[in-house]
Amino acid sequence: MKNKKKKTQLPFRINILFFVVFLLFSVLILQLGVVQILNGEDFQDEIERTNLDTTKTPVPRGKIYDRYGNVIVDNNAVYSITYTPPKGVQAEDRLEVAEKLAEYIAMDDEDTLERITERNKKEYWYLLNKEEADGRLSEIETEGMSNAEVYNITLDLITEEEISDFSKQELEVISIKKELDKAYSLTPQVVKNENVTTEEYAVVAEHLDEMPGINATTDWNREYPFGTTLTSLLGSISSQDEGIPADEEESYLSKGYSRNDRVGKSGLELQYEDLLRGRKEQIQYTTTKSGTVIDSETIVEGERGKDLVLTIDMEFQEEVDKIVEEELKAAKSQYPYENQYLTDALAVVMNAKTGELLAVSGSHFNKEKNRYEDGGFRALSDAHTPGSVVKGATVLAGLDSGVISPGEVIYDRPIRIGQNDIMRSYSNNIGSVNDITALQKSSNVYMYYISLRMMGENRYPFPNFESVNRTNPNAFQTLRNYFNQFGLGVSTGIDYPTESTGYQGSANKPGDMMNHGIGQFDTYTVMQLAQYVSTIANDGYRVRPHFLKEVREPLASQDVLGPVYKSVNTDVMNRITMDDSYIDRVQEGFRQVFQQGGTAYRHYNDADYTVAGKTGTAEITVFDDGETDTLSHNLVGYAPYEDPEIAFAIIVPTTGENTNNISNHKIGRKILDTYFELKKERAQVSLDEEEEQENTEDEEE
Repeated sequence: MKNKKKKTQLPFRINILFFVVFLLFSVLILQLGVVQILNGEDFQDEIERTNLDTTKTPVPRGKIYDRYGNVIVDNNAVYSITYTPPKGVQAEDRLEVAEKLAEYIAMDDEDTLERITERNKKEYWYLLNKEEADGRLSEIETEGMSNAEVYNITLDLITEEEISDFSKQELEVISIKKELDKAYSLTPQVVKNENVTTEEYAVVAEHLDEMPGINATTDWNREYPFGTTLTSLLGSISSQDEGIPADEEESYLSKGYSRNDRVGKSGLELQYEDLLRGRKEQIQYTTTKSGTVIDSETIVEGERGKDLVLTIDMEFQEEVDKIVEEELKAAKSQYPYENQYLTDALAVVMNAKTGELLAVSGSHFNKEKNRYEDGGFRALSDAHTPGSVVKGATVLAGLDSGVISPGEVIYDRPIRIGQNDIMRSYSNNIGSVNDITALQKSSNVYMYYISLRMMGENRYPFPNFESVNRTNPNAFQTLRNYFNQFGLGVSTGIDYPTESTGYQGSANKPGDMMNHGIGQFDTYTVMQLAQYVSTIANDGYRVRPHFLKEVREPLASQDVLGPVYKSVNTDVMNRITMDDSYIDRVQEGFRQVFQQGGTAYRHYNDADYTVAGKTGTAEITVFDDGETDTLSHNLVGYAPYEDPEIAFAIIVPTTGENTNNISNHKIGRKILDTYFELKKERAQVSLDEEEEQENTEDEEE
């Protein structure tokens, strides 16, 4: 019985053991179920977790064309070696890449090696001798210092002797590593894009797998088919090293720029940066937690910048540049002593009705380099005393304010205010003049009386040696306000990043206002004078001068303009608020200046086109080892008089007083002749093409 009972108890214990084991396995299976079914996806995601990073690759800038489709600024493709570092790359990794890359490309020209700094050398030495360098810190208290501070101290402990005997090959590695160190994570950095040979490009492309992040690609440089013509106005772009302007970094970064992007620094390149920059190619990189790139995908196709079509006529521009430079050279060579202060000749030609700039020219003599340079930007930046060319605005101010009446005659005789110098016209034989003939003969005295009457002084003739009875203290500002309506003393509104509005004198004596009325006080730019005369030619409508004519979409073809993205229309900034008949009278006075015995008549009387405008000679004192009196020969006008197509302004400042070389008229006549000759030639070409097209169509039929 005992044996039987014992046999019965044994299976019971085994059952309990099996039950416990069953429970443990059940718990384990349950836990595995929780891990795999409920949290399995999360754990798998964690195991396979990757990062998505997007980098933006720069594209070529848009091109710039003239009004007839001639390329002014192009992109010249060049071989380029770039470095796009993966995330988490260390200095040792970059050194290894630099050492390998140095086997395939040359970075040992003098300019490159000279740019290697002492710090670059020390950083290289440190990587080669890290243990020794770190060991020097044992005697220095570094607790509480940042890693950067400790690193800088370590570099300071490297002696000049230790970095003084690098071989040329080592210096080459240092120069390459210097470029690699500039790169931001997943952002392309140019290592070399100048003088990359075909052999270098090919061998680097062949060994890309040995150098993580290195790529053999193409870059671009700006190219100017017309040489230096217009370059001072086109402006420049930054280099890869310069990148975006440091003082505007935040603004550029907010627009999607990278720090090493090349951007417009000046001129039209800066003005239209947003259009020229293009759309960057966006590549999305998939990286592991360690930073290894495992995949990449282009999510936004790159597109080069939009193309600009300017209003400039480059064929005409080249001719105007040639004329201006030749006349400046002639004036200086013919009268070298008298014209020793003469350094510039400036000219602007624009469409009087639309504001389209056809040519903006300037020739500058660089005394230090003894050469002539493109100074077109000076037409917007340099202000000069205008002289009598502004008398049209003075007459209109007098007519509109009611201080003179249309046709009112004043006898031209000298005036003396108090004990001041005598104020007179250029000639004592002008005689009686009205508002029109005062412009024709360039009477200063007529303008003086306009100023006097605007100040409240109505005595005529003015008694010499007397003081002015000035009852209107705001007269000077009133006269300036009239000038402002024509663009004199205010911004022209031109599409350019910088523009001078001239100098406004602070004095307010009666004589100052009288001098202002004859253009001998405030100063203006050639661009302002061009807008002023175009306003008169345009029946009082002041139009904004502009360089941009159209914006075009870029096309893959290198020779064809794309579809129009935007057109620039005529912008009327203001309408002169006065009786139209007053402007008619000034227009007639301007016509007589050129066509009826006026101050410009002998220079243009034989032209086969009609011109109107105003001459001006301003007195300028040059302070250079004393005071020297010089002249500024100026000219404004428009043609044809009956239906103005172009308005022009010319300034030749600081010429000798007795040179008998009035360069402004020589420049003006040649510019007008060139314009109308080109117009005639183009009309004939157009007729020939139409005739040829008709003949072709007849033959096909």
